[in-house]
Amino acid sequence: MTAPTHPAVDRVAAALSAQGVEPSIRWFDDAVTTAQLAADALGIEVGQIANSLVFTIDDEPILVLTSGAHRVDTAWLGEALGGTIRRASKETVKAATGQVIGGVAPVGHPAPVRTVVDVHLAEYPVVWAAAGHARTVFPTTFEELVRITGGTPHAVEAPRG
Repeated sequence: MTAPTHPAVDRVAAALSAQGVEPSIRWFDDAVTTAQLAADALGIEVGQIANSLVFTIDDEPILVLTSGAHRVDTAWLGEALGGTIRRASKETVKAATGQVIGGVAPVGHPAPVRTVVDVHLAEYPVVWAAAGHARTVFPTTFEELVRITGGTPHAVEAPRG
């Protein structure tokens, strides 16, 4: 049986290859549209899921790769980055990434997107990110995510205490 294909997933695989990463894309039978569903399907901790969330900062798209164990504190992160962060519309997500909500990958976009990578992902030797479709993921590392996205490592939640 041949693996399924999808144009967005093909673009992710090509982008990974262009960065010297062997694309090891895993397809699920059903969509895994939440970090918990993806973690359950993989048998891993939810914190190992690198959620790809698209926001806008001062009306420009920004991709935040956050650990599935965290919620992005948009007010705090916006202040830390020097702007105002808001949730992007589905149209903005599609235009910025070429992918739809639920399957947005860290790479494979029509043009580079400013990216922030949650430093808490560094706590895991392997993390999993969406691969362009809600039924796909690929394994990577924190360091590799930062490198292949040109992202900035940063906390996404205000420090506690």
